[in-house]
Amino acid sequence: MEVAVLGGGAAGFFTAISCKQHHPDARVVLYEKTEKLLAKVKVSGGGRCNVTHSCFTVSQLVKNYPRGEKFLRKSFEHFHTNDTVKWFESRGVKLKTEVDGRMFPVTDNSQSIIDCLVAEAEKLGVWVKTGASVTAIEKAGAGFVLKFMGDNEKKVNKVIIATGGSPKPEGFVWLKNLGHRIEPPVPSLFTFNIPNNDITSLMGVAVENASVWIEKTKLKQQGPVLITHWGLSGPAVLKLSAVGARVLSEQHYNFKAHVNWLGELNEEEARIKIADELQTSNLKKISNTKPFDIPARLWLYLLDKSGIGEETRWSELKKENRNRLINYLTNHELEVKGKTTFKEEFVTCGGVSLADVNPQTMQSLVCPGLYFAGEVMDIDGITGGFNFQAAWTTGFIAGRVG
Repeated sequence: MEVAVLGGGAAGFFTAISCKQHHPDARVVLYEKTEKLLAKVKVSGGGRCNVTHSCFTVSQLVKNYPRGEKFLRKSFEHFHTNDTVKWFESRGVKLKTEVDGRMFPVTDNSQSIIDCLVAEAEKLGVWVKTGASVTAIEKAGAGFVLKFMGDNEKKVNKVIIATGGSPKPEGFVWLKNLGHRIEPPVPSLFTFNIPNNDITSLMGVAVENASVWIEKTKLKQQGPVLITHWGLSGPAVLKLSAVGARVLSEQHYNFKAHVNWLGELNEEEARIKIADELQTSNLKKISNTKPFDIPARLWLYLLDKSGIGEETRWSELKKENRNRLINYLTNHELEVKGKTTFKEEFVTCGGVSLADVNPQTMQSLVCPGLYFAGEVMDIDGITGGFNFQAAWTTGFIAGRVG
């Protein structure tokens, strides 16, 4: 039996390895259209590779997938977070868990993951061919014919597609031609651009626990927020972009975002804390005595936005300025115009419809002998290692080709 695995990323490598483990006598060939292997693994997590997340119950894990929750519930029964940890650690790559639950190799170097996957593929005898661009797949009896750039052809018994997401519908035409329904791709996991707003002067300021919501929608997330030179980023914003990928696309990425810099504190609770501060620090400068756990630079910025000078004492705080400050603290309105995505870590919402794939085997329901793994399907997770976990799980299952 000859099996072709298309795609040299995380899902592709894990699929090829799984296939060779389950079918030692099969000829397994991994085809990658570029000259680079595991490029996304290399840059993920700032070059550290966020392998997975320390979420060890299926019911909790699936909640981190805006697209694919129901589908993956069945798939995770076959290969779960625990299995990922055991798989890498049994091959000498120990993982560590950070405070927010993200899991990285103890080396803090994505090369550890790359070396592990490449070494395992070589040990098992997986053939890897780079610069091999498949332009079409044709059904040929019980097998397939792969057509490559340059008019070359190859007959194989099974095909596993792990080519990742595509930013344009044209990237899925070859799969549509085989009868698959395609969910239109739109970006997921992006940051918010806020041009011509002085908040960008605070670039580098991180707020550990803020709430962000989108006006006229039900979209809301809480967590760390990072102010950048182009706008807002950080886990809360990235999660919001993932959950609201289609809604925000429909709005052409022009919308109003509201930020509560105090996270869980509402307007009334903020008002009470400021009233307490008025009593206990009435002769102190407001700029030197912030009653909230937010960065000093942000506090000074919000004071300025509220018309409160740095020399102002609590006893001198006017009601009008106090109300402005409370509003900026708990309901800071920001006009978002556009998004920023990072090409190397691009994640899409959309792809092959999950209605056309068996979650227990990853086999196509419309084209027997064809399998899928990873983001080529309409599966995507929030930031934190969840997209890689989906790649390991779907790759492991697809590799068992029946």
